[in-house]
Amino acid sequence: YFRSSRHAVTWRTFRIYGPTDARFDHHLRPSREQPRGILYVAIHPRTALAEVFQRRRTINTRRMHPWLVGVETTAELRLLDLTGLWPTRLDASMALSTGPHARTRPWSRAANEAYPELHGLWYGSAMDSMRGCAALFERGAPAMPPSPAFHRALADPALRALLEHWARELNYRLILEDARNAGC
Repeated sequence: YFRSSRHAVTWRTFRIYGPTDARFDHHLRPSREQPRGILYVAIHPRTALAEVFQRRRTINTRRMHPWLVGVETTAELRLLDLTGLWPTRLDASMALSTGPHARTRPWSRAANEAYPELHGLWYGSAMDSMRGCAALFERGAPAMPPSPAFHRALADPALRALLEHWARELNYRLILEDARNAGC
């Protein structure tokens, strides 16, 4: 998450403005603040970095003060698994995880409305070898813990070696924060 941006949030904030151009935004049109919220998460830090920084293919530890967070939910989440046969059975395909976002948002809205017991969608990252990600609907918010298991600024010098490693693996550029200005 980004601590300083036009729409700064906390690590557990579900984005209620939408839909944006994100893959599984289930918000209703027109784009606005609304009761529907979404939180995108990944099971591996490299996957989170690949997804968040995909547009510029640059991990920037300075711009908007990004933080890396690890959580264990306080309850089991019910997620619709888009990595299995469900898409095929409904005349879709794995393109739900990799195809144009304008086509995946209606599927997300439909799943959200058809399955009120769902907390979100489980899908493969199009940016990191189909590694597991989830798009959590607002119904998943109560399962978020009061505090995270891991919470560090990407500018934290303790993350430098890992960030360099992951940036190399992803072939992303890495812009590091000057340690004197990191504020960690």
